[in-house]
Amino acid sequence: MRPGFVLEVDERTPALLMHEGEGFRLERLPLGSRVVYPPESLPGLPDLDGRIRAALDAPLGCEPLRELLRPGMRLTIVFDDLSLPLPPMRTPDVRQRVIERVLELAAARGVDDVQLIAGNALHRRMTPAELRRTVGERVFRSFFPHHLRNHDAEDRANLTEVGTTRHGEVVEINRRAAESDLIVYVNITLTAMSGGPKSVSVGLASYRSLRHHHNVHTLRRSRSFNDPPNSAMHHSYDRMAGVLGEHVRIFQIETTLNNDTFPAQLGFLNRREWEWTLRDQAAYLAAKRANDLVPARRRRQLWHRTAAPYGVTSVTAGDPAQVHPVTVGHVLRQQLTEVDGPSDIGIFGLPYICPYNVNSVMNPILVMSLGLGYFFNLYRGQPIVRPGGVAIYYHPVRNEFHPVHHPSYIDFFEEVLTETTDPVAIETKFEERFATDPWYVHLYRNSYAYHGVHPLYMWYWGAHALEHLGEVIFVGGDRHSTARMGFRSASTLADALEMARDTVGRSPTVTYLHAPPLTMADVR
Repeated sequence: MRPGFVLEVDERTPALLMHEGEGFRLERLPLGSRVVYPPESLPGLPDLDGRIRAALDAPLGCEPLRELLRPGMRLTIVFDDLSLPLPPMRTPDVRQRVIERVLELAAARGVDDVQLIAGNALHRRMTPAELRRTVGERVFRSFFPHHLRNHDAEDRANLTEVGTTRHGEVVEINRRAAESDLIVYVNITLTAMSGGPKSVSVGLASYRSLRHHHNVHTLRRSRSFNDPPNSAMHHSYDRMAGVLGEHVRIFQIETTLNNDTFPAQLGFLNRREWEWTLRDQAAYLAAKRANDLVPARRRRQLWHRTAAPYGVTSVTAGDPAQVHPVTVGHVLRQQLTEVDGPSDIGIFGLPYICPYNVNSVMNPILVMSLGLGYFFNLYRGQPIVRPGGVAIYYHPVRNEFHPVHHPSYIDFFEEVLTETTDPVAIETKFEERFATDPWYVHLYRNSYAYHGVHPLYMWYWGAHALEHLGEVIFVGGDRHSTARMGFRSASTLADALEMARDTVGRSPTVTYLHAPPLTMADVR
């Protein structure tokens, strides 16, 4: 496997691929720019089912799973919702394969009180079709709807307060899980941010719990989200996990994926540009032309039907505190690339998908969250952009919203951002209203809407970047949408670089984080 690579752009460097929402382009960067590529995609496990069996039979820090199962016990299997992985993986999903093995062991040990819960926290409920795709037809038919369901963070009768951390953080989770003899959590760790103590304490939590770490103060001190030792958000997760561990037993099963993000017909998106064959070049031209010509609605449908041919690179099970460091090691081996110091300007191409628009629409708030939250935080050590520097993003930032999935986002965009874009002011004046609004609560519980407070959390997600950066520019971004959010729009990269000179001078250094496939910069 080749390690991550930093390319310095010279006269021989070909045009480089940039994602821009439901599209992509080739772009030539200024001479001397750095391009950060991830390591080459790792091979998938040759015998995944065998590895699952081995992980459950020889877990870390506890007895084999079969020895934790007994007749008469209450077993709750929790799994990551549709926000992972991105894009969704080809079926059978690895969660299905793990859950089927857990259920086989439970049946063999005489366990008949079993329930499955999607750990969706304040995310929208998964539809029956989305649940079926995740857990597989056999599990779905056997358990849905009475014993396979979404977590409901607003069902007061089915939440229970487990305890309080030494920092006064309320730990409140799903009652069924809290009162179980064993929780088995089935996870896909896509980045170093996910999994571990985050799984149960977030996936099964209520707003009362989530507000302790999804707030501006905590997120500004999480540097970065993908560097847990330096993330105040993860410190809160750890404290909550400690309280949970005193009251309920958790058997954690974590999996990791390689960087085979796009299927064969889009295979050029997985490769470094100077390695493109003639076939890759022809595929790019054909895909680019077809993508540009297809109507917008159809284009979105085609992208969201794309399934990634990921290989599973690890399966680790057992005590969460011992499992997760091993998992993070596998993630970093696939994604981490060393970078020598930050630049004046960071460039990011934002794709069509984020955790909160699967089978949906990427609205402007989600673009902000993806760019200034998720992509900006793909670092360890320090950001790829210096303090006071400029971030240039590629995305059209269209003023489009899914009315079923994102109703409170529409109100946030039209009412809150016209008054202020300051995260602290938003949190102080608007959070309680959006979090407790009866109509938003009703839509979250009974329709397929994200919780009313969710757009505010997505705005806070970019709070660290907003504090760090001197300017944010979107190439190709809708001028109205970007201005509403306090950003600028440029027609071309040349225009964006000219605009950035007011902040970083006339001879700036430039770094492009080439993702997806996912790349994490280890900036020293």
